Amino acid sequence: MHKIQVDTGVEEFEVNGRGVLRFNPGDPNIYHRFFDARQQLSALQTELTRRTRALEENPDAEDRAAAELVLLAEYDRRIKAMLSGVFGKENDFDALLEGVNLAGLGRNGRPVVQNLLDALAPVLQQGAETTLQATARQAVQQAEQARAERGGAGA
Repeated sequence: MHKIQVDTGVEEFEVNGRGVLRFNPGDPNIYHRFFDARQQLSALQTELTRRTRALEENPDAEDRAAAELVLLAEYDRRIKAMLSGVFGKENDFDALLEGVNLAGLGRNGRPVVQNLLDALAPVLQQGAETTLQATARQAVQQAEQARAERGGAGA
């Protein structure tokens, strides 16, 4: 059997000294999915707030707390599935973040999922910039080559 090695640009990022997240930060598809995910997250947060407020109508505090925990677990599963859709199914965000519920709050008082996205944004932005710069250089080289092949006409 013949083997082919393809450079896909995938890099590894250690998360919190434990799990490894693998993706190509210069992949335009990931970049678009990432920013779409931020919009989806906002919609999910609105839905979570609405559904949590609806639970407040339950006069039984114990029943309400149990229902809220179920809701937060559902939210966590949906967010982790969304993140796997962005970065690839091989990235298990439950394992990567050691089972932490993404709806939970970090020490900074912000949702864990927001902390994660904020940490990843500069990596993706740098990857996108590198890709755009390389694409622009390639376009310039192709234009120069085409000009040279025409014998410098139009130069």
